Amino acid sequence: MEIFEAQRRDIHGGSLRLFVQRKEGNRLVSPVITELTAAEDRENIYSHERLKQFANHVERNRDELRNLLLNIKAQGKRIAAVSAPAKGMTLLNYCGLDTSILDFVTEKAQIKIGRYTPGMRIPVVSDEVLFERQPDYALLLAWNFADEIMGNLKRFSDSGGKFIIPIPNPKIVG
Repeated sequence: MEIFEAQRRDIHGGSLRLFVQRKEGNRLVSPVITELTAAEDRENIYSHERLKQFANHVERNRDELRNLLLNIKAQGKRIAAVSAPAKGMTLLNYCGLDTSILDFVTEKAQIKIGRYTPGMRIPVVSDEVLFERQPDYALLLAWNFADEIMGNLKRFSDSGGKFIIPIPNPKIVG
């Protein structure tokens, strides 16, 4: 198999959409593939040291997020999470965020409402519950759609709620 084309995408903090064919395929390999490969080589992204730096950054981010949330809880504040995508579930489990930290997770998708998050077993409820219970903070689990979600849930922030964006570095908005 070979990659013959790539497109940069803004989603998920910057992604690549790759197009693949069999080695004997009839499509010409785009010059962008050579450019991307050269950039990877320049950045040394496959070196053990670079991968270790990345791992250290991920661990620091986890620790910063946990400390932020634990400090908020220590002040007697309530925290919920908003949206339940797969990457959000990975974040919850990697960071050990359970019902001792998060009261509930809200979601728009009916298929997820009334269930629990995998691993941490946090109840998943309708977005409307965010307005009904009005926690102090809402952790965004679909952080790549932060602007859209915060716009859709403006009623929450207008009532004094604050959003927490966990990636690339934890920060409070609102």
